[in-house]
Amino acid sequence: MAVSIHIKNVMKKYDDNVVIPNLSLDIAKGELFTLLGPSGCGKTTLLRMIAGFNTIEKGTIAFDEKIINDIPVHQRNFGMVFQSYAIFPNMTVYGNIEYGLKNKHLSKEEIKKRVFEIMDTVQITPYKDRYPDKLSGGQQQRVALARAIAVRPQVLLMDEPLSNLDAKLRLEMRNVIRDIQKRVGITTVYVTHDQEEALAISDRIAIMNNGEIYQVEVPEKIYLRPYNTFVANFIGHSHCFQATVTESGEMTVIKLETGLTVILKNVKPLAVGEVVLVYVRPEEFVLCDEPQGMPGIIKSRQFLGKFINYFVDFGTKNLTEVSVNTNSANMIFSPGEKIWMRVDSERVNLFAKDSETTLMEGVQSHV
Repeated sequence: MAVSIHIKNVMKKYDDNVVIPNLSLDIAKGELFTLLGPSGCGKTTLLRMIAGFNTIEKGTIAFDEKIINDIPVHQRNFGMVFQSYAIFPNMTVYGNIEYGLKNKHLSKEEIKKRVFEIMDTVQITPYKDRYPDKLSGGQQQRVALARAIAVRPQVLLMDEPLSNLDAKLRLEMRNVIRDIQKRVGITTVYVTHDQEEALAISDRIAIMNNGEIYQVEVPEKIYLRPYNTFVANFIGHSHCFQATVTESGEMTVIKLETGLTVILKNVKPLAVGEVVLVYVRPEEFVLCDEPQGMPGIIKSRQFLGKFINYFVDFGTKNLTEVSVNTNSANMIFSPGEKIWMRVDSERVNLFAKDSETTLMEGVQSHV
């Protein structure tokens, strides 16, 4: 049976080095929850604390209402899928999946039934008699997933499980993992540094940095309404412009450093004259006629099929990447040409210059 996970004020340190200072988090029953952040941010450390591989210096971790801090690893009832698969090379697919069930002292009939059920679920039954060296990377990852789920754990922990696969297999396997997790209904904590992977598979995502959680949200809100500039920069790609508030009230009017005036709704109260940061993603620029936009010179372009990415000089310190859908583009521009652009005022994000946190109404971190 799946459980909820409650992490309250936990600390982890190695000697005098504090890796996680004071972290709290709630993960819902049956949720596919992803810990996402750069290398060294503490996401794998937190996963290992849930598993019991790392000690907890302060705070508590509970499955439902049961605190597990002092429960040994082998009694925590979780399954784990590692980056390296960690399947036994001297056992067949069937033998690998059977191994954990044997340790539960089940009958031979029950073991056989469970092994075939989970092999069917992850679609590896035809390979049941093969050894790992005769399997592809994707097939080996399915075996690791099947072995972890076969014992019917309360929680499934996955530590960068797709990082050893090539790009095509990663796309295939993230769909497999999402599908199987939903069919089995197991509470899953998934660690990755791949933003696209996290957006594709997660029910919710926690963005981590320096042992802290900056934002917890569903994927679309993480992308569209980041809580601070770190999240905006880490998820996808954004360009930052300085702007000055010229009007504040029901509508907020700002003037970008490029001279473009933008009218925004749902912004927290601001003082006229206040300097703010405006974050615009490449796809949030809109081609327009001269009087409506800001001028820029195209320095280079990349044709990517569905999109054309232009690198434009708007007179700021750095070139700005602008992404245009080829289906909606009336013409393709060449380097050296002048274009006029505005920004999609419904989608851009505003941040305070000092705290670098959002100025958009209704955007929460996780507390």
